[in-house]
Amino acid sequence: MFKIKNLFFASLFLIPTLHYGQHTDEINSNRPGESMSAFAVGKTVFQVETGVFGIKEKHDLLRYTANGFGVDLELRYGAFLENLEFIADVQYLYETFNYPMQVDDRADFKQSVLGAKYLIYDPNKGYKKEVNLYSWKANHKFNWHQLIPAVAVFGGANFTGKDNPFYFSPQSEISPKASLILQNHLGDGSWVFVTNVTYNYITTDYPSLSYIVTLTKGINEKWSAFAENQGIKSDFYSDALIRGGAAYLIHRNLQVDASISASFKDTPSILYGGVGMSWRYDGRYKEVPLLTKQEKQAEKMAKQSKPKKGFRLFKKK
Repeated sequence: MFKIKNLFFASLFLIPTLHYGQHTDEINSNRPGESMSAFAVGKTVFQVETGVFGIKEKHDLLRYTANGFGVDLELRYGAFLENLEFIADVQYLYETFNYPMQVDDRADFKQSVLGAKYLIYDPNKGYKKEVNLYSWKANHKFNWHQLIPAVAVFGGANFTGKDNPFYFSPQSEISPKASLILQNHLGDGSWVFVTNVTYNYITTDYPSLSYIVTLTKGINEKWSAFAENQGIKSDFYSDALIRGGAAYLIHRNLQVDASISASFKDTPSILYGGVGMSWRYDGRYKEVPLLTKQEKQAEKMAKQSKPKKGFRLFKKK
């Protein structure tokens, strides 16, 4: 179930700068993939990521087909700390199931998650690549530092009402969700590799363990593309999916995207595609510089050399 297929289309995870905090010059969206980036949006920054999708299913053993459409909405807000963000992630789905002797309509929130993400470690914080003035080869050799990932954790809870047709367990009304998130910036920085490992529905009869690996490539200043593999394993539902798509940056705070997904198995086989957009408000954001050790030392020395308040310096005659 957890076989990884190598499929590389292209996607948009715009890359954080090395000299400032979580905030980037251009919007940094989790769309159109399903993985979560390690970096927060930045303190006081509010971001909306939403889209519509269509889905088609066919289950050979249970002999049904299904067609539906839905809406995704993720709200992200950075608060208290530069590397902390709060997340509300919901998905509403309307689906019609066609059985040999029955038609069944389902419509409700298939997913409702509230939680928070915290960046534990940023390998670029305080790091500055040394430039060799005497060697072109030394400056262009492989940088092993880029293999060190940024590390973040997510903790939250799923909320599902008893009257919800997607309700699957007596313990699923409120159930914890936790994720480990890794992110690497590779090559010249235009390649980004993200890994999510998630333990979901933890206290229910059917906890699930899943992974998502996403490879993204910035094609130019406007276009990016991605390829993604997702695996899910539980006693209630298991699957393996591939996903690909692209995104276009309209301006620094607005992007649009499109993606398509398919499953490897036929219990059920799944095909769905969607389009969406991401918008960011950062009008109240203040930049937080990330200084190297040398820069911090220089700043400390500069503060110490300043005259203290209440004292006046006189020139010696």
